[in-house]
Amino acid sequence: QMEDPIQLKEEGNKYFQASDYEKALQSYTQAIKLNKDKALQAVLYRNRAACFLKKEEYAKAASDASRAIDINASDIKALYRRSQALEKLGKLDQAFKDAQKCATLEPRNKNFQETLRRLGANIQEKVNARGTVLDSQTRDSRVQKMFEILLDENSDKEKREKAANNLIVLGREEAGAERIFQNNGVNLLLQLIETKNPELILAAVRTLSGMCTGHKARATAILHYLGIDSICMWMSVDNEEISLAVCNLLQSITDCLLGQGKEEHHGKEEALVLDTKKDLRMITMRLLDMLVSKKVSGQGRDRALNLLNKNIPRKDLKDHDNSRSIFVIDNGLKKILKVVGQIPEMPDCLPLTENTQLTASVLLNKLYDDLRCDPERDNYRLICEEYIKSKIDPQDMDKTLHAVQIVSGVLQGPFDLGNKLLGMKGVMEMMVALCGSEREIDQLVAVEALIHASTKLSRATFIITNGVTLLKEIYKKTKNEKIKIRALVGLCKLGSAGGTDYGLRQFAEGSTEKLAKQCRKWLCNASIDARTRKWAVEGLSYLTLDADVKDDFVEDEPALKAMFDLAKASDKTILYSVASALVNCTNSYDTKELVPELVQLAKFSKQHVPEEHPKDKKDFVVKRVKRLLKAGVVSALACMVKADSAILTDQSKELIARVFLALCEDPKDRGTIVAQGGGKALIPLAVEGTDVGKIKASHALAKIAAISNPDIAFPGERVYEVVRPLVSLLNTERDGLQNYEALLGLTNFSGRSDKLRLKIIKEKALPDIENYMFENHDQLRQAATECMCNLVVNKEVQERFVADGNDRLKLVVLLCGEDDEKVQVAAAGALAMLTAAQKKLCSKMTQVTTQWLEILQRLCLHDNMEVQHRGLVIAFNLISADKELAKKLVESELLEILTYVGKQEDHPKKQHIISVARDCLSKCMDYELIKPLSQA
Repeated sequence: QMEDPIQLKEEGNKYFQASDYEKALQSYTQAIKLNKDKALQAVLYRNRAACFLKKEEYAKAASDASRAIDINASDIKALYRRSQALEKLGKLDQAFKDAQKCATLEPRNKNFQETLRRLGANIQEKVNARGTVLDSQTRDSRVQKMFEILLDENSDKEKREKAANNLIVLGREEAGAERIFQNNGVNLLLQLIETKNPELILAAVRTLSGMCTGHKARATAILHYLGIDSICMWMSVDNEEISLAVCNLLQSITDCLLGQGKEEHHGKEEALVLDTKKDLRMITMRLLDMLVSKKVSGQGRDRALNLLNKNIPRKDLKDHDNSRSIFVIDNGLKKILKVVGQIPEMPDCLPLTENTQLTASVLLNKLYDDLRCDPERDNYRLICEEYIKSKIDPQDMDKTLHAVQIVSGVLQGPFDLGNKLLGMKGVMEMMVALCGSEREIDQLVAVEALIHASTKLSRATFIITNGVTLLKEIYKKTKNEKIKIRALVGLCKLGSAGGTDYGLRQFAEGSTEKLAKQCRKWLCNASIDARTRKWAVEGLSYLTLDADVKDDFVEDEPALKAMFDLAKASDKTILYSVASALVNCTNSYDTKELVPELVQLAKFSKQHVPEEHPKDKKDFVVKRVKRLLKAGVVSALACMVKADSAILTDQSKELIARVFLALCEDPKDRGTIVAQGGGKALIPLAVEGTDVGKIKASHALAKIAAISNPDIAFPGERVYEVVRPLVSLLNTERDGLQNYEALLGLTNFSGRSDKLRLKIIKEKALPDIENYMFENHDQLRQAATECMCNLVVNKEVQERFVADGNDRLKLVVLLCGEDDEKVQVAAAGALAMLTAAQKKLCSKMTQVTTQWLEILQRLCLHDNMEVQHRGLVIAFNLISADKELAKKLVESELLEILTYVGKQEDHPKKQHIISVARDCLSKCMDYELIKPLSQA
């Protein structure tokens, strides 16, 4: 009996995937008894909750999910499972609350949004069924009653929660929202906010969000009543849930003012709405003010930046109006620069989160990209230069540090602009000089700036000449881990960018493993702040280019898990660094194929020829992939894919797609990838990003689709989203393996349902599939024919075969005469279904080629019983379709073949073949074309 809880968990997962819930339950229960790790305990409880859900033991499922939530309040799977269980137990209010938390944690998850809508509708239906909402007067009294319960401090807690949830549901309905609005509801909701009770504040803010959605007049009135200052103050609080809810409220108001979202409700109040531009500018100015206010929490500052990121730049560059960006640049660019110039280690720093400055850099980038002409870009640059110059003061090193930090922040945003700022007189020299300062804070800021500056090769050359020696000295002498790790990354990056004897190779002195080991130590050291640990990941993203380093890294499970945990943070640099390290570990980067003749020529001329490291050979790569899968790489990648588009760049998406493709190489691993959310994560990667990234993700999807049950791999509507990426691989520019696996995936899909077949047709895949049926490559021809065999079940496809002026039927008939047995099976199957469904095709078959009868006879005599059976079915279809056609067959050698097969003794293995032959003969007798043996 196993005593390792991790092994027991894996065993339970396998049983669960095989639908053996009883054995899965036993494995998880045993693991729970043996386990002492808190994080693993939460996973085990939530997994056991999933088993109880499948067994319809909902009370136990809710109990186990609650235990997981007690350990980790943000465990989204446990929250969702408890919501499902509570819904089945009829506790809709509590289920709604859990679903709401899920939607807050993952706002873009359509499943959670759908669950919220369904539960909201069910709660309303339940209320209606009780007769509590019979008319507007009853609704008014119900609204009043809810507020009385909520504002009464002595009310029962459960009653208060129920009233709060009902109020939120009511606020999302047009009729309910209007009743709340007309009955002094906004004032009462304001009173709830002023109670300072977090639960009541959340209920009030969410109700207001519902009331504002899609109704410009009401949204404007609520904005003016509450006041933008109050809304921004609530968003500034140091409570993540409240801050996010208020941010959503302000987004709902902004959507209405911009004319976005559903504009279904206009009403008489529409005439009262004033010019929205004035309100939008007021909101924008207050958000910009929040950026530099010390009273605003780090979370509040992030919310303000996110709202500006989302609503200021144009969504579509075809829209010529970029006035919102121009307004922000003129009135708030210096405020954004102040945020990126903050130094967390200094006492006068504004409250920040780990993501604040990167989000500000993203906003700088979006604003710069939104500019339409050189004069606008010049104005942007001049404002930046003026602000940086105002901070440079030789007499005040703290001010000068802020100037360097601003340049560093711009380099993480609009990089070209950052490079121009580096060209300002004395900036680069100042950065190098600060490296030599005795103050640690000077070294910290300067080293970071040098790292960001060295991305451009021209700058890297300057730094190599002037700064490498300083970086080495800093690394060797400093005792400050934060500075040491940055110096190491700087040297790694310079070694990569400079392409000289400096940097990584020279500094490492042949021991990259030693440096990587130090990076792994920093990565696993929880006492070091996350901002510093992210530099360890960046260091590893360079060092894992070394085969020995990557092999050691994947064996270090704590380091891998620490990296995966960091990957969950919304940080552009971390995501890119983690993805880069994983690409290196899986060898999923592009490699140039060495031409043997050129290698020999290079050796003859005594030139250096790079040789493959033994640990870069396939066996080692496969072992590393297995280790990564075991460590939970798929869950980490799935989490990374959910990051906001401003954080997850197209380059990062491509790297993640490369890793997924490498992970999918072994068919045995694809089930694990699907179970951990890999299938779902690949869909957006196949649709958005670089061309290379989309192709890699589509190929990974094809590998999964080729062998997996689509209902499990891509449940619900998700399967229809996979069709387009698969069809995109049916292209002559793609390689044969991509074509082949895409065809296998489409074959699998087309065998599931007519709705899927229609989707494949709608994506215009039929001409490509037909082209591959002509291919000289046996496997491609076979895969395309098998796919067509499944598609011909669809009436639209059948009609294309019936239509005049095409050779589709001729191609299928000729493929039935191929020597390749697998092609014959597929083609004969297609022809059997076509001739059974469309009588016109029976006569048409005899006209498309003179070889039709010879091919049919060969099918009916085939050694392969599957081919023979399909041939006899085709014969039966032709005989049944038309007496004249039957006569033509009887006059040929086919009658002798049918007689020979039909006369055979009954045999279990051959019975289906013998029966069809007898049916053919019986039909001929009905036509009186042949006589029974007794009458002959």
